[in-house]
Amino acid sequence: MFDKDQWNEILQIVIRKPLRAFMASIGVAWGIMMLLIMVGAGNGLKNGVTEDMKGIANNSMFMWAQSTTKPYMGYQSGRRFEFKNKDVDFIRNNIEEVGTVAPRVQLGGYRGGNNVSYKNKSGAFTVRGDYPDYTKVEPMKLIQGRAVNDGDIQQKRKVCVIGDQVRKTLFDEEECLGKYIQVNGVNFAVVGVFKPYKSGEDAIEDLESITIPFTTFQKAFNIGDNVGWMALLSAENFSVAEMDAAVKKAMKKRLNIHPEDDRAIGSFNLEEAFSMVTMLFTGINILAFFIGFMVLFAGIISIVNIMLITVKERTQEFGIRRAMGATPRTIIYQIMMETLLLTFIAGLIGMIVGVGILELLNLAMENMPSDGGKSSFKNPEVSFWNVVWALSFMIFFGALAGLLPALRAVAIKPVDAIRS
Repeated sequence: MFDKDQWNEILQIVIRKPLRAFMASIGVAWGIMMLLIMVGAGNGLKNGVTEDMKGIANNSMFMWAQSTTKPYMGYQSGRRFEFKNKDVDFIRNNIEEVGTVAPRVQLGGYRGGNNVSYKNKSGAFTVRGDYPDYTKVEPMKLIQGRAVNDGDIQQKRKVCVIGDQVRKTLFDEEECLGKYIQVNGVNFAVVGVFKPYKSGEDAIEDLESITIPFTTFQKAFNIGDNVGWMALLSAENFSVAEMDAAVKKAMKKRLNIHPEDDRAIGSFNLEEAFSMVTMLFTGINILAFFIGFMVLFAGIISIVNIMLITVKERTQEFGIRRAMGATPRTIIYQIMMETLLLTFIAGLIGMIVGVGILELLNLAMENMPSDGGKSSFKNPEVSFWNVVWALSFMIFFGALAGLLPALRAVAIKPVDAIRS
């Protein structure tokens, strides 16, 4: 029950020695501030990495040909091979674990630069040959025109969809749709402009890329039926790991590769990558909470020590109160309320400072100059439930911090207390 006079007395006792109250509270304030900053920073890193991976389907994998490392069926180790169009058709028609298979070819290899020109302007951009299904794996945001479609594939049209940075470099403010650009001397009509959903370096690369129909690419640049790599989406009710195992097993058999040669076919599993990222940030959050709670617990210990000193100095006061009829319950209540008040005020200050630092950090990250990509650290924040748990922990241990000094105060006999 709220007792105005008793609370006035508690406030006067706290205010009477401000330095002691400050020393008792600073540990708790520092602990709660560090807890929120560490959790918020962990969330900021998680948000940034998740944003970087947002532009790729998480049920996808990428697969490419390498070199064999084991002899098999009369072939020596070190044999190089290429995926072909027929391999794509085989996977599409014979492996039930695969929902979508989208091959890709690229000039100059991975992140290769190529001479692209329009009138008197030119630039070095990544040029890719894709099927329309590739956008199921890596979606694109069309800002003008259209994407590559099935008609382009079937008729081998010389059309292209360009990244927004390509548009700015070659066309500036000029209308680009319907205009022809030259890629290694071959003319392609611009039918669309896109931006990626990804961020960071991958986004910059996509902004500086040009996509043309897969079949047109093979014919225009005379690469035959070779496939650079394949992007695959798992079928419904199948995991990416199941698809990965099924595809590799089938392709090893088809291409006469040793069943235990795990290096012949390279792959990257997005489902596995997402799982690893999730586990990593779960571990980071657990570590942040552990360290933050340890710092907060150290602050609680400091309050216990300060309150024990306060009880010792007020031994005679408590003896007089007991002699005048104050019950042990009253003494315990007063000391615990003093402790909880210090803990609550300190915790509140720590929360305000911690959240304020996170907001300033977020503002600084938003205003930081960028070269076109986005940072892998984004929106450091703490959730409502993080604050609730921290506050509950603080109040619980604050109550325990007051209990020990209170029990010590009532353990002293009134006569001994007055005599001291």
